[in-house]
Amino acid sequence: MKILTVIGNRPQFIKAAAVSPRLRERHQELLIHTGQHFDDELSAVFFAELGLPPPDRELGIALGSNTSQTARMLSALEPVVVEEAPDAVLVYGDTNSTLAGALAGAQAGVPVAHVEAGMRSFDRSMPEELNRVLTDHASSLLLCSSEVAVENLRRERVSGAVELVGDVMVDVALATQPRARERIDLVAARGLVSGGYALATAHRAGNVDDPGRLAVLVDLLLQVPLMVVFALHPRTRSRLVTAGLLDELERSERVVLTPPLGYIELTALLCHARAVLTDSGGLQKEAYLAGVPCITLRARTEWTETVEHGWNTLVDLDAGAAVAALEREPPADRPPLYGDGRAGERVVSALTLLLR
Repeated sequence: MKILTVIGNRPQFIKAAAVSPRLRERHQELLIHTGQHFDDELSAVFFAELGLPPPDRELGIALGSNTSQTARMLSALEPVVVEEAPDAVLVYGDTNSTLAGALAGAQAGVPVAHVEAGMRSFDRSMPEELNRVLTDHASSLLLCSSEVAVENLRRERVSGAVELVGDVMVDVALATQPRARERIDLVAARGLVSGGYALATAHRAGNVDDPGRLAVLVDLLLQVPLMVVFALHPRTRSRLVTAGLLDELERSERVVLTPPLGYIELTALLCHARAVLTDSGGLQKEAYLAGVPCITLRARTEWTETVEHGWNTLVDLDAGAAVAALEREPPADRPPLYGDGRAGERVVSALTLLLR
């Protein structure tokens, strides 16, 4: 069978690394990189570090609004789907690449399989929420990370088959975190001490595109009573420069600014951090798996279980709430969530059954 896999950003590269090698043992895979993350620091490094096969095609579609980017991806994917005539299209997560891949497959009458289906923040102002909802309703096979995701899809009465497979990012984290935890040299190289700093990331449009909210974000980071290593997404750096706020962070003695980090270095810094401050969905989950408290710079999250178990605190951009969360001790218990490291195998098995 021929599977056309559409990926385009960092979290999707990580997820595909858990699936593509296993998928290629049983089927033919054509890997399409849309170009949504085109910078080597956000793209090529993950292929190299995670052993992900190189893309068979690169579409080179980046930048622009969500609408224009999705439209350009859909236009570029349509002839690929027609030419390759795959038996299924496989998409991951909730990005513009996800939605474009799902629409290209569904409109061509090709079954679509969605990994990480059913996740909901119930905040339709987030582009990611629209992407994941629309993708789920266009998909023939919905591959869920958790029981919560399964229940969400049952309530929405999706037409596709729903399967609980676990989270493919857990596969990668379980394989990588023990090795990354040993890389204390990567922590020391940034002038940091294990347990004595917070790791921060921010890239979502709702936080960085509005100059007012961006200024509040900067103020929040400056109020953190720890060293903060802030891994700057290119989009975030650009917005900080435009708003005249980058200098403010560079002058701080407690903020260490870095470019985007590869998976190994980011995981090492995560595992040794006192806490994580982020608006990333994937990093919330990776923090939980590493046993590191997360402070989420959003008002809502799709990873509700991490909040319910006390390891994730939603603060939006409230500096006082963030500092209070940093001062709390983490819970004594951390129930296993999202999988056992075999989600990639289950994804391939479910796809194989779909295509029989």
